[in-house]
Amino acid sequence: DVQLQASGGGLVQAGGSLRLSCAASGVTFDDYAIGWFRLAPGKEREGVSCISSIDGSTYDADSVKGRFTISSDNAKNTVYLQMNSLKHEDTAVYHCAVKGDGYCSGHLNTYDYWGQGTLVTVSS
Repeated sequence: DVQLQASGGGLVQAGGSLRLSCAASGVTFDDYAIGWFRLAPGKEREGVSCISSIDGSTYDADSVKGRFTISSDNAKNTVYLQMNSLKHEDTAVYHCAVKGDGYCSGHLNTYDYWGQGTLVTVSS
């Protein structure tokens, strides 16, 4: 079974930082693209960042560009999302997901496996 475990969420003041982790079992990150998505109250789920196993390229949504950085440690089968300069509007449940062809996409239905989320709350 493929399992993804997201962790690292919490309560932080605006302007602060958090690092989220997505640890996987049953799948090797070498073969997949890994994306971070978030779901905020009253909003649709949106793609935040993604990293491709094909060429290591990364994608960041405009709303987080310059503040969030995605990285992977394939030896640990873990992907990280470093979130700096957090804003109140970053408050959401963050999920990680893997996509089987190794290429990033903003289309949620192209991702094969999803993990439980981790809650990030940014106080203003």
